[in-house]
Amino acid sequence: MTTTPPHADVADLTYEQARDELVQVVSRLETGGEPLEASLALWERGEALAARCQQWLDGARERLASARAADAPAADAPAAAGGSSEATEDD
Repeated sequence: MTTTPPHADVADLTYEQARDELVQVVSRLETGGEPLEASLALWERGEALAARCQQWLDGARERLASARAADAPAADAPAAAGGSSEATEDD
């Protein structure tokens, strides 16, 4: 028998969807008035949503770092070519 982890649907949410739902969860918790069990369920949902948002942000950070790393050698190439041409001019 396979059990689905609670909040498994969070993995399918976009960053914006997870963030918007997290804002709603926080608002409901701050407002109060929920029974204890419902508050705990909201808290757990909020934790799952926050973790999903963090996954998206970490992925975006990695993509930016990769893009910058890919651009760095291209930016260094003219300097390296210029350095070798200067050495031949002195000969």
